[in-house]
Amino acid sequence: MAYTLKIMNQLTQQLEFVREIDKLKGVLRRSFLLDGSRAENSAEHSWHLALMALTLAEHANEAIDVGHVVKMVLIHDIVEIDAGDTFLYDQTGNASKAEREQQAAARIFGLLPAAQRDELIALWQEFEGRETADSHFANALDRFIPLLHNYDNQGKAWRENNVTRDRVIQMAGHMDKGSSTLWDYALNLIDDAVEKGYLAP
Repeated sequence: MAYTLKIMNQLTQQLEFVREIDKLKGVLRRSFLLDGSRAENSAEHSWHLALMALTLAEHANEAIDVGHVVKMVLIHDIVEIDAGDTFLYDQTGNASKAEREQQAAARIFGLLPAAQRDELIALWQEFEGRETADSHFANALDRFIPLLHNYDNQGKAWRENNVTRDRVIQMAGHMDKGSSTLWDYALNLIDDAVEKGYLAP
């Protein structure tokens, strides 16, 4: 009976977490879908990154554990339930981002049983730390997809926020550590976007 009670307590915690992360579907990002029809939400973004990790793994600079990368990208933005999505080019918002997200990670992952809490916090910290091959690739994907979105929807978010080519290069440049192939492709997209008027020079 005690064992059953322990399982039930663990399940209760896990389901509380499952219910909580549903809120990620309501966190709207500043980037738009590829067709520009609406803003994407953070849950959609995380799902897209997971499928990109499965599809584009061969383009990582180093050998990676694809399953580990998939886990990382699926949980990396859960903190936005509390902290909100901080636009990449928002200098004011980015000044307090780390502190807001640390607090969010402690609360949201803290809903889980201790072992799972520790695993997900470690994954989140690895993503944020950008020190491993897996995290370099995960971050490359995270920077690449907004570029692709902006290119395909004719720079909707770039134009709305007066983003320039130099800022895109500055904020996305670390992609090169995870995938030189994706970075080279991104540079071509960026230059073509400037030429087509999607992105300010």
